[in-house]
Amino acid sequence: MFTGIIEAIGRIKKIEPVGGDMRLHVDTGSLDMADVQLGDSIAVNGVCLTAIEFDDRHFAADVSNETIALTSLKDLAIGSEVNLEKALLPTTRLGGHLVSGHVDGLGEVLSIREQSRSIQLIIRSPDELKHYIAMKGSICIDGTSLTVNRITDADFEINIVPHTQQQTIIKNYKPGTKVNLEVDLIARYLERLLTRQDDGNSSGITLEALAKAGFVS
Repeated sequence: MFTGIIEAIGRIKKIEPVGGDMRLHVDTGSLDMADVQLGDSIAVNGVCLTAIEFDDRHFAADVSNETIALTSLKDLAIGSEVNLEKALLPTTRLGGHLVSGHVDGLGEVLSIREQSRSIQLIIRSPDELKHYIAMKGSICIDGTSLTVNRITDADFEINIVPHTQQQTIIKNYKPGTKVNLEVDLIARYLERLLTRQDDGNSSGITLEALAKAGFVS
């Protein structure tokens, strides 16, 4: 699990084909690697990867074909900057929101506009994800925990303050940039609870059930 608070910007050193999959070698920049062990999870642009080798300025991780197909990692090149975050500890301050590192889909940056000292981004999500995105709710974009300001169908707006611009790869975005999206875990579990099926019959929360409980008339 992660918090969506980016700890460092890394850079891709090497992309190596291995057995039909891909192995990424990442220069970790200012990321503190002192407490990293083999098998630890490190999020790269919001994708949870497992460190299979590392030193104080580098780690390598294997990326499956499934992950390559479903995320923007396939667009990386040698020298590409990436957002990095180590897995959270029980003592970690949860400054963002709970992030699993499992990407739900790819979004696309539609526009970027300056707004005082911040920048305003409009991003289009896949249609199948739009109902998980709530105004003033949380969303993870390339591993960064952000707040949704407005929603128009599948498009949503976020504001990026100067600190976040400086500390993440968001400063490199342009219209057309593809970004990894992870929706709020709570929304995922709520949907499952509300639409679960028991014995082949749909149950969960319905308007009829709410009316019987006195919540709607």
